[in-house]
Amino acid sequence: MIKIYNYGEVPNSEVFSRNDVATDVEDIVADIIKNVRQNGDKALSEYSLKFDGADIKCFRVSEEEVSEAVNSMPEEFISILKEAAENIRAFHKNQVRTSFVINDKDGVVIGQKVMPIERIGLYVPGGTAAYPSSVLMNAIPAKIAGCGEVIMVSPPSSNGNINPAVLTAAKIAGVDKIYKVGGAQAVAALAYGTESIPRVDKIVGPGNAFVAEAKKQVFGKVSIDMIAGPSEILIVADSTNSPKIIAADLLSQAEHDKNASAVLVTDSSEFANLVSGELERQIPLLERAEIARASIDNNGKIIVSENDILKAIDIANEIAPEHLELCVDNPFDYLDKVKHAGSVFMGKNCPESLGDYFAGPNHTLPTGGTARFSSPLSVDDFVKKTQYTYYSEDALKNVAGKIKYFADKEGLNAHGISAVVRFEDK
Repeated sequence: MIKIYNYGEVPNSEVFSRNDVATDVEDIVADIIKNVRQNGDKALSEYSLKFDGADIKCFRVSEEEVSEAVNSMPEEFISILKEAAENIRAFHKNQVRTSFVINDKDGVVIGQKVMPIERIGLYVPGGTAAYPSSVLMNAIPAKIAGCGEVIMVSPPSSNGNINPAVLTAAKIAGVDKIYKVGGAQAVAALAYGTESIPRVDKIVGPGNAFVAEAKKQVFGKVSIDMIAGPSEILIVADSTNSPKIIAADLLSQAEHDKNASAVLVTDSSEFANLVSGELERQIPLLERAEIARASIDNNGKIIVSENDILKAIDIANEIAPEHLELCVDNPFDYLDKVKHAGSVFMGKNCPESLGDYFAGPNHTLPTGGTARFSSPLSVDDFVKKTQYTYYSEDALKNVAGKIKYFADKEGLNAHGISAVVRFEDK
């Protein structure tokens, strides 16, 4: 049963704290990465057989396999995927940055070039659930950014195939190459390359604790999007809401995995008890009831905020959740008060699942309180910037003495000399 607290009984910094990662993950992942670096495809084949029960002869997914997957999907599902993809494109096109140049001083030109990252590696989980939505949310911004190649990896089932819904989403999103490999070994392959899988420049996409640890360990060799933890939802809801709806929204995240966290902050203790009762009624009805039960019992919380909805928003800001639902009337009256959240869902008709699948804003979000300083995945994650400087001879001459003075103050005499030496014989 979900735990109910009065405000102050649980530190806000610990609302989403979980002891959910095995202590030996780091060493296991380090060994996997080392093996893949040394043995390439041979190591990948061994891990596929060990972890997935799949005897993979060719890691690359063929165009024929993709076509078969697409043809196996219901037309309704394909139509929904395409509509969701268009919503995602429409949102992310507004994030595109442009290069700039400044030349308002004689003889001086400075500027910045915005360029796409050339090769992106996209990890798509397998296991207890398949996520075609993650394919759309990661691949489409990369394509809008102009990335030259998007390479997807995903663990195969024991029959050696990737989930057909995932392949269909990859086709719609414009993924360039797909490989049948998962886990930390897939991250290692993307980071270092093997005989079959090319090395990438950046790795994005969610995964389990082993995938997250692998991304952490290869960071520096490649870029990564973020180290995402288990899914979180925090709902701010007053007593005018339906307990049935609020409970359903909490469970929409609790069913992700046993380490997910679902939290309600409300201004009414009576409403808190009604939601608790609804959770007990609804959990047994879910297909993933065992997972939702563990999530709610171990990590679920309801916090009662002293009959004050503004205090509830203050609590949300301290917690900095991945997903924040503002289930209140006139939600735009409160939006400016939200300082820290990955994505905000406004009002009583905006369930978090709308964002997961369809609305358009990205669903790859900062977790574990990192929304205090991190942002959702965006087109910005798929570009890099190069700055440039040009000074004419006269422009440099005008400031060379200042450069030398500044450099001497820092004790870097050669820096200053490099500026003034150009004019010693003139």
